[in-house]
Amino acid sequence: MSLRVGIVGLPNVGKSTLFNALLKKRVALSANYPFATIEPNIGVVEVPDPRLLELAELIKDEENLPAGRQGMTSLPPLVPAVVEFVDIAGLVKGASEGAGLGNKFLSHIREVDAVVHVLRDFNDTNIIREGSISPDEDRSTIETELALSDLQVLEKLIVAAEKEGKVSKDPLDERKLAILKTIQENLSSGKVLGHYQIGDERIAKWFKTLPLLTTKPILYVFNVSEDSYGVILNEVKNLKESNDQILRYAQDDSVVICARLEEELADYTEEERSDYLKEMGILETGLDRLIKKAYSILGLISFLTAGEKEVRAWTVEKGSLGPKAAGVIHTDFEKKYIRAQVIEYQKLIEVGSYKAAKDRGLLRMEGKEYEVKDGDVIEFFIGS
Repeated sequence: MSLRVGIVGLPNVGKSTLFNALLKKRVALSANYPFATIEPNIGVVEVPDPRLLELAELIKDEENLPAGRQGMTSLPPLVPAVVEFVDIAGLVKGASEGAGLGNKFLSHIREVDAVVHVLRDFNDTNIIREGSISPDEDRSTIETELALSDLQVLEKLIVAAEKEGKVSKDPLDERKLAILKTIQENLSSGKVLGHYQIGDERIAKWFKTLPLLTTKPILYVFNVSEDSYGVILNEVKNLKESNDQILRYAQDDSVVICARLEEELADYTEEERSDYLKEMGILETGLDRLIKKAYSILGLISFLTAGEKEVRAWTVEKGSLGPKAAGVIHTDFEKKYIRAQVIEYQKLIEVGSYKAAKDRGLLRMEGKEYEVKDGDVIEFFIGS
């Protein structure tokens, strides 16, 4: 499945710098003036997953793969899951009324699955503050504009839903109308971002199609200075509960990053990058943490397939059953699904081969009601 994440925030908070860092190359114009980005920049980023390499090593050893041109045994190709990031131009106060080309930029946000909201949390007198005051006030500014824009859209959606309900007399349409009115009431009363639990699958599918901004999952990125980066991460790790600021950084929907540092690291080799981070006491890049959290807020997991042709990670929603997971590989597989052979990644790595796993009874056959778990290594059996 395709995952599309939009990067938003006020001008000059580090959105394009973060985007360049994600792509490990300088694609977006990172300039010290507002609206350096007009049309959105789009880039595809691999989801970091060290399990793929370990699985490829296991397949290489078990299958005795032939040596490559350099005389070294070749590994199966690694195909990680990917996330599409969209660098959206800076929003400003009044965007919902068209300020700063706001209507155009808001339309770009409507097209993404989740939002990464970059908050300026550094002091640099050389970088213009275009409406930015503090992380809390900046967050409120953007969320208010998203809410005001959604209220305009909801008026039209509710009128259309009321007309549809009068014609259809369908209880499902009545439930849809009730949900729209609930969102409208919440936004009007100041509940800017809502997390709505939709139990009915038919309603859930409809809900995902709504052209609303405030119902999208959101991840807050605190863009800090290079000097404070390592210190903050260490404090978050130790979680000093007496410090409200550190608790804010440690929330499930928050991640701390130094976008400028991450952009500079993009020019380093993998080894240089690792050594530099170790010197700062940082275990993994902020980008890796950001991508993992983006997966988490969207309720996504990865299952794996492994063979001579490729070792690959596939993205599915948490709670997906076997047939739906098979359908991610090919749409026909969902209809023709028979069963799946499953083993947990860690168990397969521990025993060292599929043969050993089979001898120990660790390979399981699962039917149509099996709920796929993150890290499952799966082989699907599909009918004709």
